[in-house]
Amino acid sequence: MTSTPSWCIRAAMVSDCKTRIGAAFGAAAPRYEGDAGVHRHVAMRLLDFATGGTDTGARDPATVLEIGCGTGLLTRLIAQRWPNAAITATDIAPGMIATMREAGSPARLLVMDGERPDLGTERFDLILSSLAFQWFEDLPAALARLHGLLAPGGSLCFATMGAESFSDWRAAHAREGLVCGLRDYPDRDEVAAMAQALGQCDLAEELVPLPAPGGLALARHFHAIGARVPQPGYRRLAPTSLRRVMARFDADGGASNYHIIYGRLWHD
Repeated sequence: MTSTPSWCIRAAMVSDCKTRIGAAFGAAAPRYEGDAGVHRHVAMRLLDFATGGTDTGARDPATVLEIGCGTGLLTRLIAQRWPNAAITATDIAPGMIATMREAGSPARLLVMDGERPDLGTERFDLILSSLAFQWFEDLPAALARLHGLLAPGGSLCFATMGAESFSDWRAAHAREGLVCGLRDYPDRDEVAAMAQALGQCDLAEELVPLPAPGGLALARHFHAIGARVPQPGYRRLAPTSLRRVMARFDADGGASNYHIIYGRLWHD
C-alpha cells in the first residue's frame, strides 16, 4: 500500500502537530538567527527570485504578505527592497512574533497558520514565504488558498524543502535498518504539478550545504532552529540507535545539504 506523503496529510493530528511546531520554533526564537545561515541565504535568493522572472518591469508591490516570518530575516529584506510597501508578517509561533515585536518591526504582525490564512477580503500584490511550506499538512490546498489572496497581477513566491534534503542523513538510517524521522518533501516535478494546477509558474532549485559536517552538528542545527518535530506518528530512536546512525553518517563523510525549491505563481 502506498503511504500518503507527509506534505499532504489530512488527519485529526493536524492541530496537535501544528501546536508542537509552533512551540518548537517559538522556543528557538532567542537563538534562531545565530544558527540560521542557510535560512538567511535562502531568504536573499528568494527575494532575488521574486524580482526576476518574466515580469521584471512590473511595478513595486504596494502590499506584501509574508508567511512564516520567523524572527524577521526575510521581513527586513522586504522592507529594504520595498520601503513604501505595507507589509503583513505572519507566523504560527507566538514566540517568533513576540521577538519581532520586541525588535520594533515595522510590519503588521499576526500569529496565524499560513496554511489556513484568515485575512478576510484582503488581497496582496506579493506573497512571500521562505522555508515554511515544508511544515504544511496539505501543500496543494495551501497553495490554492494563498493564490486566492493575490490581487490581480500579483504573485506568490516561495522557497521550500525538496526531496533531496538531508539525503545522506536518511541514507545513514537506512543503512542501519532504521527509519528516519524527517518529513517527506516533494521533488521538483511534484511541486511543478501543484503550481501548474493554479496557472503560470516558474521554478528553480539548488543544493545548499550546511557549513559544519557531522551528525552531532546536524542534530544541533535542527535543535537550534526549532526544526525538531518529526513526521506524524514517528517514534524517536533510542539513544543507542541514534548513536549508530550518527556514527554511520560520520563514517560516510558527514556532509548534509538543504535541497531548496523556489517557486513563483502569478494571478492573472
